Amino acid sequence: MSAPSQSRTLAPDWLVEPEDANALAPLVWPEAATRDDEGVLVLGGVRTTELRDQFGTPLWVLDEDEVRARARRTLAAFRAAAAAHGVNARVYYAGKAFLSTEVVRWVTEEGLAIDVATGGELAVALAAGADPSRIGVHGNNKSVRELEAAVDAGVGSIVIDSLIEIERLAAIVDRRGAHQSVLLRVNSGVHAETHDFLATAHEDQKFGFTLTDAPAAAARIRELPGLTLVGLHCHIGSQIFGTAGFEESAARVVELHALLRADGELPVLNLGGGFGIAYTSADDPTPIEDLAAGIADAVARECEVRGIPMPNLAFEPGRAIVGPAGVTLYEVGTTKPVAIGDGAQRLYVSVDGGMSDNARPALYGAAYSARLASRTSDAGPALVRVVGKHCESGDIVVDAEYLPGDVTPGDLLAVPATGAYCFSLASNYNYVPRPPVVALRGGEARVIVRGETIDDLLSRDAGLTAPEEGTA
Repeated sequence: MSAPSQSRTLAPDWLVEPEDANALAPLVWPEAATRDDEGVLVLGGVRTTELRDQFGTPLWVLDEDEVRARARRTLAAFRAAAAAHGVNARVYYAGKAFLSTEVVRWVTEEGLAIDVATGGELAVALAAGADPSRIGVHGNNKSVRELEAAVDAGVGSIVIDSLIEIERLAAIVDRRGAHQSVLLRVNSGVHAETHDFLATAHEDQKFGFTLTDAPAAAARIRELPGLTLVGLHCHIGSQIFGTAGFEESAARVVELHALLRADGELPVLNLGGGFGIAYTSADDPTPIEDLAAGIADAVARECEVRGIPMPNLAFEPGRAIVGPAGVTLYEVGTTKPVAIGDGAQRLYVSVDGGMSDNARPALYGAAYSARLASRTSDAGPALVRVVGKHCESGDIVVDAEYLPGDVTPGDLLAVPATGAYCFSLASNYNYVPRPPVVALRGGEARVIVRGETIDDLLSRDAGLTAPEEGTA
């Protein structure tokens, strides 16, 4: 059996052997990514070899200009789509994708509001100077303390997720003599074509109310003087291509909107986010302008059929803003050809990070791409599996990719489209410190989140605290 045919039997159907294993696939990499005359990958005007030398590896890298440009483009797209129907649109940046004070400042300066899901995320947004009235608070189990913090900060809206939360929040605003605008999260029953853990609108899951149960919840909110129901919220999942799922979900939610509107105005309809990005050359994400127009048109049609005015719209993109702006840099430690059987062989490429800095392949079977960053090569492409250093067989960074066949220890490896969820889901598995986050702008690099050290991890171990003098 020849080497190429061996590769084809091990490669997934979507992965095509490239003519050039050094090429950077469009849409997968930051727009400004390129290679210099020496073949070194350049991000945001900075050579990746210089980033390695200055900050070490693993390293999360964010192109600030790309984040800002995507925020502007997304906001413009949804505003234009809403304006075509005579209504307004607000775009919230979904902080769960990646949150730091710097990123909050970038997106708010570009006109986005902020969506948070925990007290910790709220604290980051407020510390960054975000306008509390432009913060939305999510979560299926908001604690009393978290709700108190949100009310005290004066957040613009809280998304109600359960009957218990209605009473919990009402008691808080009553004690404070305050008032709070809320949205009701509903499940449209539309199951996005994605991993089950990423689909959030089917009924058998933890978020929100079914369409059947939502009217009673809305009625209870309207009975409480401290709460004002301003709209409905629905999120159908993540990493979604096309508008079909959003259009079907809009039809069902607008039906509920029309029913509830009979008992009072509902000025807002929040249809969430979940817009997909390209992780591999096989991905073909829908342009944000097409998504915005398709969703707005669908809501307008459904409202027209029911003879009701169209509400203002809101959306919550996160991954689509920050995902393509991120690249993770690793150093290759070992390579190992492994015989699979029937004469087939897979080349394992081990790097100095792994599931502690990118848990998505282990959690969801997420696919990623990779390229050598420190050089180019004329060697023929070899099918590889990029794996991490953790004591876990599922510690896979890139399940299947073609790299130059001479990939070797010491090479710098870059994995694109890691701006979303890698930092957010990071851990200290195997006591591995989390990497720093470096932002690039105008050919300059700066740390926006400090990396951890072993000393940082040990400092949390109470067993190492010296006993006070005079104690046993």
